[in-house]
Amino acid sequence: MLASGARRRRPENPRRILIIHHLLLGDTLMLTPLLAKLRQNHPAAEIVMAVPSAVATLYAGRPYDVEALPYDPRDISTLRALLEHSGFDLALVPGDNRFSWVARALNANWVVAFAGDTPEWKNWPVDELAPYPEVPAAWGDMVAGLAEGPAPQHYQAMDWPAPAFAPFSPPQQPYCVLHVGASSTLKLWGPEKWLALAEQLVSRGYLPIWSGGRGEDRLVSAMDKEGKYASFAGRLDLPQLWHLLKNARLLICPDTGVAHLGRLTNTPTITLFGPGSAVICGKGDFWQDSPYRAVTAKIFCRDQNILFRRHIGWVRRCGRTTVECAAAHCMEAISVEMAIEAVDQLLEART
Repeated sequence: MLASGARRRRPENPRRILIIHHLLLGDTLMLTPLLAKLRQNHPAAEIVMAVPSAVATLYAGRPYDVEALPYDPRDISTLRALLEHSGFDLALVPGDNRFSWVARALNANWVVAFAGDTPEWKNWPVDELAPYPEVPAAWGDMVAGLAEGPAPQHYQAMDWPAPAFAPFSPPQQPYCVLHVGASSTLKLWGPEKWLALAEQLVSRGYLPIWSGGRGEDRLVSAMDKEGKYASFAGRLDLPQLWHLLKNARLLICPDTGVAHLGRLTNTPTITLFGPGSAVICGKGDFWQDSPYRAVTAKIFCRDQNILFRRHIGWVRRCGRTTVECAAAHCMEAISVEMAIEAVDQLLEART
């Protein structure tokens, strides 16, 4: 579908391609199928992607030979840096369509974005509005659909060079990472369940270690008051966390960005889904070879069909806030037994 007033044509063989957005860690990492597809179908093109400043270090090795530029709409200096790269044949906007205006400011000749964003002014600079798929799909696969051509080859860990990292002291014996933090308190799992899960891992011969982002060390302190297991919560930057996960036997975490980082490192990963969608944030087609299990309980309150402000009929997720939802019954419904069953299935499949 062409946006109103479009006069240009989509380039058949773009030489310079821009991906413009400002997404969270997990959503940014889920753009990887799009990077793979663009590089596969345009091997000689220069591909530039804006990434949140805090995430840029993960792209230092230029996965898929993509140049990642730090961008924060609140920091004018990052926009100036982007302007130095102006002049693109094709620009893709995978999230909020307000960034189509940035694409135009960067002299993009043809701008593609998903249809349905509101208010309408966000769509004015867009040349081509692509519909979301009518059947369930992982968001990474949906985003890859913004680019024309055959679907990308499935992800392989060698496709993403490991980032350089400052030395730290990881555990020496086989360990499993229990990442307890999440972007919303409604995605947090009960502390008594984490402890019970840790004990089950010990009984299977693995050392559980705690992980969490900045400020989430308080979650670990509250649940493991005696400091029974080592904690890396709040102590590692993203490249260090990459290497902690890379050498782990297993990663268990809520539906958060670290789950997608585990896919990049090819770490066996179990994701606990509460309000989020195990379909949208699952491995889909691109990551189908990754060792992964989703654990989720059927719950009536996962009844909203909005994704990036678009209404999509098949979507089943919950975006309620803590004001609207006092207790995360969807997370409470996930039992330790459900998590352990996934652990055993995944570890058995890897042996």
